[in-house]
Amino acid sequence: MGLDEDALEYHRIDPPGKLEISTTKPTNTQRDLSLAYSPGVAAPCMEIHEDETDAYTYTAKGNLVGVVSNGSAVLGLGDIGAQASKPVMEGKGVLFKRFADIDVYDVELDETDPDRLIDAVKMMEPTFGGINLEDIKAPECFIIEERLREEMGVPVFHDDQHGTAIISGAALLNAADIAGKDLSDLEIVFSGAGASAIATARFYVSLGCKSENITMCDSSGIITEERAARGDVNEYKREFARDVPEGSLADAMAGADVFVGLSIGGIVDQELVRSMADDPIIFAMANPDPEIGYEDAKEARDDTVIMATGRSDYPNQVNNVLGFPFIFRGALDVRATEINEEMKVAAARALAELAREDVPDAVVKAYGDDPIQYGPDYIIPKPVDPRVLFRVAPAVAEAAMESGAARVEIDLEKYEARLEARLGKSREMMRVVLNKAKSDPKRVALAEGDDEKMIRAAYQLREQGIAEPVLIGDEETIARTAAELGLDFAPTVADPTTGDYESYADRLYQLRKRKGLTRSEADELIRRDTNYFGSVMVEEGDADALLTGLTHHYPSALRPPLQVIGTADDVEYAAGVYLLTFKNRVVFIADATVNQDPDEEVLAEVTKQTAELARRFNIEPRAALLSYSNFGSVDNEGTRKPRRAAGDLRADPAVDFPVDGEMQADTAVVEDILEGTYEFSDLDEPANVLVFPNLESGNIGYKLLQRLGGADAIGPMLVGMDKPVHVLQRGDEVKDIVNLAGVAVVDAQEE
Repeated sequence: MGLDEDALEYHRIDPPGKLEISTTKPTNTQRDLSLAYSPGVAAPCMEIHEDETDAYTYTAKGNLVGVVSNGSAVLGLGDIGAQASKPVMEGKGVLFKRFADIDVYDVELDETDPDRLIDAVKMMEPTFGGINLEDIKAPECFIIEERLREEMGVPVFHDDQHGTAIISGAALLNAADIAGKDLSDLEIVFSGAGASAIATARFYVSLGCKSENITMCDSSGIITEERAARGDVNEYKREFARDVPEGSLADAMAGADVFVGLSIGGIVDQELVRSMADDPIIFAMANPDPEIGYEDAKEARDDTVIMATGRSDYPNQVNNVLGFPFIFRGALDVRATEINEEMKVAAARALAELAREDVPDAVVKAYGDDPIQYGPDYIIPKPVDPRVLFRVAPAVAEAAMESGAARVEIDLEKYEARLEARLGKSREMMRVVLNKAKSDPKRVALAEGDDEKMIRAAYQLREQGIAEPVLIGDEETIARTAAELGLDFAPTVADPTTGDYESYADRLYQLRKRKGLTRSEADELIRRDTNYFGSVMVEEGDADALLTGLTHHYPSALRPPLQVIGTADDVEYAAGVYLLTFKNRVVFIADATVNQDPDEEVLAEVTKQTAELARRFNIEPRAALLSYSNFGSVDNEGTRKPRRAAGDLRADPAVDFPVDGEMQADTAVVEDILEGTYEFSDLDEPANVLVFPNLESGNIGYKLLQRLGGADAIGPMLVGMDKPVHVLQRGDEVKDIVNLAGVAVVDAQEE
């Protein structure tokens, strides 16, 4: 099937389209329904009647945007009408929800008269927290947006005008930085003089460019004062009329620093590129075919050509999805009355700054695993980068508060935690731990320190103040790799091959000499095996915690810490725990990595250790020991182990959390089963600590929940060790290393 056939099939699969409405409150009982509708709904209605701003408290208005179009200028399709534009507007809703958790009603209005369309949109103000105008042709789009901004009390934003302006503005900030040019000195040529081009030119002036340095060309050539005097251009183009001789696009491009294409494909050739100033900046953003192809522009000259297009198959895609979801997110969260110039500038600067930072592994993987680093081929963040939400939305919210557009003030430090929660429970949970870690950072040894991911993780740990990382590995390799990655930091390095670590070999020998280890073998292990080196470093107190396992199988990475550090004084067994997060629930799964066939003593110990871990995430534990039996319904040795373990835990005066078992998994997590069938259970709420009867079932269970249940997994986290040790999964990403390092720091704080 071709792309068109695939797209048609995608849209017609039942249910047709791309959006649906879902409830956010319980609707299971008669009481739920009486609260949701009659008679309960009368109470919030009367509160809003008394104070209209209470609509933000009692309804979804504060998270609801109307995407409004008449279909008169649909990108790449032209004037196809309101009904035909509906798939595009639904798609816009998908992007709002996917990237910023904003709900959307798409509103297609079969109206071309600007005054009537304005009246229709104004009448919808009680419904929406903001209006996104889309695919409305120029010059009517200018009139419509200007009037609605003046006459409505919610943000109105025409994305076709401002989206490209903001994203390309971010790209321009970085392109000028790389080229070593000041914005105020840039000679800029525009090909195209429609809504997007005029808005972009205006925005570049807001960023610091000079309007007298902007030359705009339409299909008739350079827009000059002479043409304006003849009435040859409309009032919006007249704003950028220059006192220069009339001429063509070729005349305008000669000697220019920047070319901005918002016109039609193929109108620029290599000769025009060669006529530009040194190290030219070319934003060829016509879609689907740019004004000049990426390869042609790059090959046109020998110096640095910084190139951006609107296409995803080339570097530096100017994609509006980097803007509108996050701009509206920030605006909605402070109940802004408008999206003003200060807010748009803040968004562009936040995007530009983000592009200069290290790129997450997940983003690199999404783009084919090729290295992504700030430079000519990476001047704006990728659309799938989750950090965009945390940079742009707060920047917009702050600008709204400072400029007077906000109706409520928010705490920006707490705001980031709220944004984390919108992207999933796992991010919210990790925010709790990372904030604890930042309050008192500890030294974390990274055993595979010359691995690129470990170096990048060390940089982030240092930059974010989560930990003091110690990279174990070859010092020269680490320094060279950090420089190649563009990481401006001097990491703390422990190089086993060059440093004086005789005391480490002595200590390892003392610990293992009656386990068959000779002194020379101890020296070899310290010099050649960073797992043993890191374990002794922590055991000796030269580091507070250890991370390893990135390039090793789990058992081989775990063996050295177990041999050197061992379990805590009152603990006989370590265990591996996963934190699984669902939309509205968090569960801890134990043991999924260490103990193959535990007896009741091990199960009890694992339960206590996992409960302690839960509290580090600010979760009060409720533990269930799982089986295929419910409270004696099956009696054999397998079911007796969790039953006896649960009994031992309930009898232990040191256990201060509810625990019960043996029980089936659904009994443990479904409130109706617990309360209805097994009301005698010590669990009066569903369990959040699930202890599996053996390693096989634990590993199977967590993977099924992750893959089929849609859970996000954090871990495995090692519990029960005498000092903090965590073993990564082979191939973990940098964010996983950072997260486990944060857990390790909190462990060390507890120590």
